[in-house]
Amino acid sequence: MKKDSTLVKERTWQEFRDSGLLWFVNSILHVFGWAIVIEIDENTKDFVKVYPARVKFRGFSEESTTQGHKRLAKYIKENAEILEQEANK
Repeated sequence: MKKDSTLVKERTWQEFRDSGLLWFVNSILHVFGWAIVIEIDENTKDFVKVYPARVKFRGFSEESTTQGHKRLAKYIKENAEILEQEANK
């Protein structure tokens, strides 16, 4: 495996969202009435704007929660080895 000495590697909001990490972070932020909001253009599906917001709702629907758990579990499974290596440096 090639070593990467870069401490910070920029990623896209789409990757963050697809990994389940946006859902996970927002599930924690909801406790405090906050969320990270991503506005997406309905036609192009491009990300238009990302910002923190105060929200009145708490938590997600059962369907969203199930999907979030699946995405997060997949991310962990696919990245477990590198996460362990980084933690042990």
